[in-house]
Amino acid sequence: MNAGNLVNRPMPRSRQKPCSLCQQTAPMLYRVRCDASGEWIFACPECWVKISQDNPLYVYGGTWKVKKRG
Repeated sequence: MNAGNLVNRPMPRSRQKPCSLCQQTAPMLYRVRCDASGEWIFACPECWVKISQDNPLYVYGGTWKVKKRG
């Protein structure tokens, strides 16, 4: 491989995100709304259990994973 090929390669993106509630990184996070602000946050599975149960403001918006499909 020559040095010219290395210059044109994009830097790999970091595939880590912290939970918006406990700040711990996790291999899977849930994108949710859980309060009156209506803002989307990322919640780890532990925090997700706490905020999703009996919460009329809870809205699921997808799952984020460290490893993408494909």
